[in-house]
Amino acid sequence: MRKRPVFIGIGGGTGSGKTTVARAIFQRLKGESLVIIEQDSYYRDLSHLPFEERVKVNFDHPLAFDTELLLSHLDALAARQPVAKPVYDFKTHTRTAATVTVEPHDVIILEGILVLEDERIRERLDIKLYVDTDADVRILRRLMRDIKERGRSLESVIEQYLTVVRPMHLQFAEPSKRYADIIIPEGGENQVAIDIIASKIEWILRG
Repeated sequence: MRKRPVFIGIGGGTGSGKTTVARAIFQRLKGESLVIIEQDSYYRDLSHLPFEERVKVNFDHPLAFDTELLLSHLDALAARQPVAKPVYDFKTHTRTAATVTVEPHDVIILEGILVLEDERIRERLDIKLYVDTDADVRILRRLMRDIKERGRSLESVIEQYLTVVRPMHLQFAEPSKRYADIIIPEGGENQVAIDIIASKIEWILRG
């Protein structure tokens, strides 16, 4: 067992294919000790606000995330200690009472729109990836996800994208790709990039 896990950050805009890339790496490294952590799990709990106020919150801004808790969990996992990952309810914009226990692994993949934006997170990452996907593809993917999985209306998703998601992407997510070690076009469909990244992780694990 390695003394310290390998931390991999996968950033990129909403609907870019970050989760697909993370799962592709997971499948490529089957048999290795690996776990995926979603930045989305660390949204701040908004249960203290009326629902009408919760829906107005800018969820694409860095302050929407409980980054302090995420950092403490990354440090605990680095020290080979288990953590209780929050479970977020995207329909009510609240953190549920349930948690998911994440045990220490040799490879920790952290994926989310702003994982490369925060310097404190970047300092903990061994490999930094940015998934670069055209805006039209990303908005279509977000539409399908938010309507099917999060109970949103078409109108609300479009309004949120134009007024919040797109401006925040241009201000925070897009600029963060300059910190990436590798920029991956086409997301999980880019098998060459997946193979290169998986080989690099295997090399680190064997080192």
